[in-house]
Amino acid sequence: MALAQRAASVEPEGESLTATQIKVAVLCGLIQMLDGYDLSAIGLAVPSLVKAWALPPAAFTQAFALSSIGIMVGAMLSGPIADRFGRKPMLLISVALFGVFSLLSAYAPSLQILVILRFFTGIGIGGAMPTTVALTSDYAPARWRASIVMFMFTGNTIGGFFAGQIAAQILPGWGWQGIFFVGGIVPLVMLLALLFMVPESPQFRLGARRGESHANPVSGLFKDGLATSTLMLWAIFLINLLNMYLISYWLPTVLNLGGLTPADAAFATSIYSAGGVLSTLLLGPVIARFGAERVLGTSLALGAACIGLTALMHLPYLVIMALLFGAGGGFVGSQLGLNGFAAAVYPAERRSTGIGWALGVGRIGGIAGPIVGGALLGLGFPPKEIMMFACGPGLVTAALVALLGWHRAAPMRATAPKLRA
Repeated sequence: MALAQRAASVEPEGESLTATQIKVAVLCGLIQMLDGYDLSAIGLAVPSLVKAWALPPAAFTQAFALSSIGIMVGAMLSGPIADRFGRKPMLLISVALFGVFSLLSAYAPSLQILVILRFFTGIGIGGAMPTTVALTSDYAPARWRASIVMFMFTGNTIGGFFAGQIAAQILPGWGWQGIFFVGGIVPLVMLLALLFMVPESPQFRLGARRGESHANPVSGLFKDGLATSTLMLWAIFLINLLNMYLISYWLPTVLNLGGLTPADAAFATSIYSAGGVLSTLLLGPVIARFGAERVLGTSLALGAACIGLTALMHLPYLVIMALLFGAGGGFVGSQLGLNGFAAAVYPAERRSTGIGWALGVGRIGGIAGPIVGGALLGLGFPPKEIMMFACGPGLVTAALVALLGWHRAAPMRATAPKLRA
């Protein structure tokens, strides 16, 4: 309890943002852009690798799955490490990892080597995700924390958007190797600048000066009334990330099988990512007005409706683009909101761990999503039916978010009669 009180004593206060707080959010957003590019790279490369290596699309399921396992390992390890040893070193190590192994992926001679390289790339990607959220949260005032984390995490989706745009331009001339060259060289070039510009968490610095020893941060996720919220967050992250990874990994291939060229499929996938970015600009203020659970539940349901409509009928290309934009806004935009919401659930000394384990458990869904998509393709399901499958998890996640909101409002309902009396 004393540790929590001391950590809380350095939580930022005030109505306006300082230059340092803005700088931290921007730098973490840039790291997330790099993260998002490398996360999307393998899915964008698969249509070209299928032809270059003469392999069926379903053969790349193991590359998707091992990448997600790496992300899970990175997220679950980095949270406790960052809470114990600092946010900044964990961020720098993560950027170095996904930069080096993305660059090495460009030289992969076979699927087996690519699978190994994507596993280690995933560790770096997974390590950066919770640590950027925690560092941004540590500097953000409590009132603005969820919204600032949402806007910071749009960097991940912006990175996915630019990945599609860049891939569409470089695939004709550079081939699939060019996707991984960009994903490796840019993070490594930026690493030196990040070394000097990224500050450490004020809460961590205070604890380090006092020589405090930290208790097991993972067990803290189930103390002080957090157990139910933690378990529900894990379920929400797991199901929504299953859906997101099913769509993001297989969407280029599904669109290619549906008749689009690899370059056009990459462009269409970037539109899905763009929907997530732009929806966040709307979701932030709306969440502040109406509450996270209500807004996010509605957004997830709308995403399920959009992805379902793409499967119900034959539609013109522009209509499909509009629906993919809406699906990205519903699924990806809501996940950004969930990241910010999770940061607000946990106190500072457990924040990186709480976010890391929510994302890590969610990666179980990230592992299952590509496997499910590959199995459906292997069984001969047409592309539109695979998209239709994504409706179910979206609706279930929306219901769980609403249930979490009801649970978190329970203390206020319990005390309301006392206040009236």
